[in-house]
Amino acid sequence: MAKTAYIIAGPTAVGKTAIAIALAKQLGTEIVSADSRQCYKEMSVGTAKPDAAELAAVKHHFIDAFSVTNSLDAADYETLALNYLQEIFSKHDNVVVCGGTGLYIKALCEGLDAMPPVNEIIVRDVNNEYETRGLQWLQHTVQEEDPVFYKEGEIKNPARLLRALIFKRSTGESIINYRTGEKKKRDFRIVKVGLELPREVLNERINNRVDQMIADGLEEEVRNLYPLRHLKNLQTVGYSELFDYIEGLYTIDEAVDKIKQNTRHYAKRQMTWFRKDKTMNWYNADDPKVIDKILAL
Repeated sequence: MAKTAYIIAGPTAVGKTAIAIALAKQLGTEIVSADSRQCYKEMSVGTAKPDAAELAAVKHHFIDAFSVTNSLDAADYETLALNYLQEIFSKHDNVVVCGGTGLYIKALCEGLDAMPPVNEIIVRDVNNEYETRGLQWLQHTVQEEDPVFYKEGEIKNPARLLRALIFKRSTGESIINYRTGEKKKRDFRIVKVGLELPREVLNERINNRVDQMIADGLEEEVRNLYPLRHLKNLQTVGYSELFDYIEGLYTIDEAVDKIKQNTRHYAKRQMTWFRKDKTMNWYNADDPKVIDKILAL
């Protein structure tokens, strides 16, 4: 019988962790995180990491695995996750992968195109200029320097635009030219499960979760990380807004409202990404029979 990786995906606050743990218990196996921020030890409250009881209930991999000063990308994750799976498959027939970082899930399931290295000085200079001049400058510059990407790429996504510009300036070529679209073959079965909720329900959960994060000490966590605020890993929802609050740009109430708003926008982007995957099996996260339905796939 083929080894099977159950991928539990969906937007933030939908309830992936609880379902992944219940599924892993049922299967008698372990969980590999597919979250690009929960792997950092110093980021706990703001990333909604599984709590101590949840981590004790099922063995997790890629949680608290690195310091925030380490910069990981999807290619790193592909290597790490495949190693985790190999280790788990040596003991179990199944593994549960849980997270909302779409590119990490894609890297694990399909692999990534091989890319030449970029120039770190260019990385620093482009990021600094973007911070100073903003999205409109970034869009215009990519349009001028890499019209191929501008025509085909995601021009409203700053991360993609930054990557395209850095790649172009480092290699002289458009990153589009390195996209083969070829999927790597994996030697295990992949079952993809997307969890969803009605938008008003999900939005309420997001708002409640942010309030709980504040109650659990998110401001203190962010203040401790403030000296490292320039790191790419910390340019993320829940941290950026409170850095601005610390610098006097917002009141605490305004910052909290911004976190809620930006988290809702992030959840919407996650759903857009996962909806494009036609191999995803969608279920309501509150369905009491969701575990049985997943096991029937």
